[in-house]
Amino acid sequence: MAVVCPAILADSLDQYHQEMERVAHFAQRIQIDLTDGMFAASTTVKPEQVWWPVGIMADFHLMYKNPLPAAQIILEHRPHMIIVHAEAEGNFMEVVGYCKSLEVKVGVALLPATAPRVIIPALEIIDHVLIFSGDLGNYGGRTNLDLLAKIGPLKTAKPNLEIGWDGGINDQNISQLVGGGVDVLNVGGFIQKSEDPLHAFESLQRIADETGTT
Repeated sequence: MAVVCPAILADSLDQYHQEMERVAHFAQRIQIDLTDGMFAASTTVKPEQVWWPVGIMADFHLMYKNPLPAAQIILEHRPHMIIVHAEAEGNFMEVVGYCKSLEVKVGVALLPATAPRVIIPALEIIDHVLIFSGDLGNYGGRTNLDLLAKIGPLKTAKPNLEIGWDGGINDQNISQLVGGGVDVLNVGGFIQKSEDPLHAFESLQRIADETGTT
């Protein structure tokens, strides 16, 4: 079944704490977005400042030009997964090596213009592919449903591959995303900017569940 995964995107420790508190009492899995000010123009809290409550699975989406140093810091705390961009620089196999040595999953994010064929040769060592349809380093991205076409080639190459989506998810498009093959729905603004984050989360998860059973 598809899972709704609240996102954390904060440029200060106060904002980070506030966003985590909004979702910590109901989220089972979260995505923490970090940027370096280069790959993404905005800058978030630093890797050494992050934390998450015990019992929550934490995925880290690293919008970094060179993600390895940030990944090494985060891996000290044993997250569920590290996601780096296919478009990033540095040695991807080093990131994989560090993650696998600690039994942490590896994800790769694809910007809208990046075709799946770029990473298909490496899918054997990739656990998750994040289809990015957002605005790097900001909430409020637009859901480009044309990007769902990327899922077919990825699933053909690796049927058990977990597919994530990041960008503009709301109650009007989530059923199309789940129906199109998305497994993990990383939701930022729709939950974080809601007056009732729990209600926003539950409404999305209910639609996802209903879509998955039809």
